Formats: sequence, C-alpha cells, structure tokens
Amino acid sequence: MLTPDQQKALAECVLCWLATADAQGQPNVSPKEMFVYLPEGKLLIANLASPNSVRNLAANPLVCVSLVNIFTQKGFKLKGSAQLIAPSHPSFPEKAKKLTAKFSDRYPILSLIEVAITQVATIKAPSYFLFPETTEQSQTASAMRTYGVQPA
Repeated sequence: MLTPDQQKALAECVLCWLATADAQGQPNVSPKEMFVYLPEGKLLIANLASPNSVRNLAANPLVCVSLVNIFTQKGFKLKGSAQLIAPSHPSFPEKAKKLTAKFSDRYPILSLIEVAITQVATIKAPSYFLFPETTEQSQTASAMRTYGVQPA
C-alpha cells in the first residue's frame, strides 16, 4: 500500500502516535517507538506499555497512526483496522522478530498491534503551505537550530 518513497520516509521516523477510541468513542493517543512496515500493507507496532490502547482495541479496532520526521516535518497519517496479536499466537515470534531485528530486544513486547492500512494521507508542516519557498533542507536546518542538534 505504501510506495517505496513512503516506506523510506516511514523508516526515517523515530516515533509514531497511535490513536484509538473506546466503545463510547472517547479518544486516546499513545506514542510508540517500535514499529515496522510490512510489505502486505500492514504496520506492525510493539505494545511495550499501553494498556489503554489495548483496552480500546478490544472495543474498537479502528485506528489512526501518525508518523512525522521531526526534521523535515513531513510524514503520513495511516488509517486502518488493528488486530492485537498475543504472545501465545503462532505468528507472534516471527512478527516480534521483525521489530527486535530493527530496534532491540531490550524491551519486553507485551503484544503486537498489526494495522491493516486502508487509507494513507500526507502530513506536512504549515510552513510548506504558507511559505512556498520552504524546502526539506531549509525545514531540516530550522528544526536542527530549534532543537539544538547538529548533523552526524
């Protein structure tokens, strides 16, 4: 579902934000630091410490995930339906390994959240619209100054 360019941009994001809602429609948003795109059009997210997200998914599987590169201030909003995969599920070890291979096995993965992506929308900082001369390079330089970081 994601193009190669979108997959590359997603891989450059260090956090994603999972938005869920409970059975009454009350929203919850939670940061996730371990996630990977699967070629079959799914996003796999590690549940490290998210009891509210898990509880909400049991009542309502519809989710929205936002991913933004903090330097270019561009990213994606992914909508879809999520399935919770427990450690007892036969696919858990293989899928969890996709996350630990990319990130770390330092954190215990309580369960997996697998999002079947149904919609993709681009996210861009308002600067790109308000100031047409804005480029990824100028946005990155501005973000580095703001956050006090230097390129590696």
